[in-house]
Amino acid sequence: MITTQAAEFRDALPEGGRLIGLDVGSKTIGTAFCDAGWSFATAAKTIKRTKFGKDKEQIEQLVRDQQITGLVIGLPLNMDGTDSPQTQSVRAFARNIAILGLPIFLQDERWSTQAVERAMIDADMSRAKRAERVDSAAAAFILQGAIDAMVS
Repeated sequence: MITTQAAEFRDALPEGGRLIGLDVGSKTIGTAFCDAGWSFATAAKTIKRTKFGKDKEQIEQLVRDQQITGLVIGLPLNMDGTDSPQTQSVRAFARNIAILGLPIFLQDERWSTQAVERAMIDADMSRAKRAERVDSAAAAFILQGAIDAMVS
């Protein structure tokens, strides 16, 4: 099941459980995890994209290791809410990763990277460190937005 509705995603997870957030870009996939009680999201590793099969294997390993029950994938909509070429690419990624058999929630991510970059700049983080951590931090921002929508 792939949905853009938080309530529908929540209902597909009747036992709760840990979630993984993914910020899918053309070169990397930022990852983040939340606790089983859906309180907070934490940035994890950044996966360098290669072929889909290898990307899927890495995500599948994280799902197994962290006992994940659902996926939250950032959906990069245009500012007016319409799809862009990148949106279409992420939707295709979601359809392909659905082979894992877990519910998938596509969370609007329009401001995630900008919000994370601003917070990192405010924290006086160097440009090199920001580049290294922005994708996983954006995944945590996306995941936190999703869990906030599900518990409110």
